[in-house]
Amino acid sequence: MKEAPRENFRWAPHVSGMANVKPKDYEAAAEVEAESEYAAWVLLRGSGQPLNVGDLLEAPTGELRICKYVGFEEARWILPEQLQQSFIAPPTAAPVSSAQI
Repeated sequence: MKEAPRENFRWAPHVSGMANVKPKDYEAAAEVEAESEYAAWVLLRGSGQPLNVGDLLEAPTGELRICKYVGFEEARWILPEQLQQSFIAPPTAAPVSSAQI
């Protein structure tokens, strides 16, 4: 996770359940092969790039896990198209004909 969003994540209240993450807040750092996210955490703990709160692990299947103070939880990418679709479309006005003007 990039440093500026990490500070926001660090100070945000903890909520359990799936976390929504934005691709713009992350950059790929390293690859690690491990049996679980906790095994990856142990492997990276002694390296120059340990996992910190807010960091993501992505499985080959595409499943995302985010590192939180309480352990790892599910995460999913929020993509701009999904954000646009989540807004309620404003009601459409009836077409105006020249006779109504």
